[in-house]
Amino acid sequence: MPVNGNRYKIHQDQTTKVWIGPTEIQEKSVEAKADRAKGPSPRTGPRPGTGPARDGTSLRKQRKVGSLLLKRFLQPAPLGPRSERTLAVDEDHERRRLHVAEFCRRYQVSRPRGSLNRLVSRVYVEDRHKLLYCEVPKAGCSNWKRVLMVLNGLASSPYNISHQFVHYGTHLRRLDSYSLHKSYQLLGSFTKVLFVRDPMERLVSAFRDKFEHPNVYYHPVFGKAILRKYRANASAEALGTGAGVTFGEFVHYLLDPQKPVGMDIHWEPISRLCSPCLIDYDFIGKFEDLEKDANYFLKLIGAPVDLQFPSFKDQHSSDERTTSLVVKHYLLQIPPLQRQQLYNLYYLDYLMFNYSKPRF
Repeated sequence: MPVNGNRYKIHQDQTTKVWIGPTEIQEKSVEAKADRAKGPSPRTGPRPGTGPARDGTSLRKQRKVGSLLLKRFLQPAPLGPRSERTLAVDEDHERRRLHVAEFCRRYQVSRPRGSLNRLVSRVYVEDRHKLLYCEVPKAGCSNWKRVLMVLNGLASSPYNISHQFVHYGTHLRRLDSYSLHKSYQLLGSFTKVLFVRDPMERLVSAFRDKFEHPNVYYHPVFGKAILRKYRANASAEALGTGAGVTFGEFVHYLLDPQKPVGMDIHWEPISRLCSPCLIDYDFIGKFEDLEKDANYFLKLIGAPVDLQFPSFKDQHSSDERTTSLVVKHYLLQIPPLQRQQLYNLYYLDYLMFNYSKPRF
């Protein structure tokens, strides 16, 4: 459905006329939890996952709640004046934010499908500095999580936090773990930050990380499926391990409308991961200037003066970094038509974040 000249923007209503629908529902949810603690009754039925599914009326009611919150979340609103923002960024970063805002205002032609929780599933919450960070894999997210842990008092230094602790712990809370009503409140009051990267550099970096090194998840889950569908006469060993996927086979998978396995956050476009046309990010940094942008942002939010964004590479530190020259090497392995199709897959990220189309 075409949109008007207004841009989708989170409506930060600080008046007393706050929508009370979610509050009422939240209170009912608390009462329902108390009832469930007493055990299932013939009227309420068992908890989800422990017996028959909830009846259709209850399911429709929950969907209606989510739909109302999503509608509120997507409320069209004109671009607010600069003075309304609490984060006073320099001209370059303000220009970057306004570029995204103008792009969304002009070209966003449809509303996304899905729940509010789905839209914020990659957003991490840091309470002390009232910060929301949207995780973009292969754009410095591991070190950003380390910084969030330090900001939140969970660690004294980002240099003492292991990769396993960063990615497989439950120390950082995500926005989708809050109630829908609370998520909406935080989106309207916390500072929102996003770091982006050139789409092809990010894609090639993900391929190198997940398919050119041993991996106990991506080889059996993605590798096996890719080899089974796109490699003629694949050996039994390859099909058994999922190792050895080539970049060409990986691109076949990405471009296939009938993928044997779904997309993954490491190569999902940022426009889908972080919904920048719906979430009004206060600060947009770039991986190409990661340390400079990150340290500038930390200063803006009043982080401890001794906290600097870490410069080390999280994994495979001996590997050459994925630069434009490395990207060129990989893109030349596929035909020109596939290079164009690959660009088309990520064109929103290219336009939205003002990256130049690769010319190889």
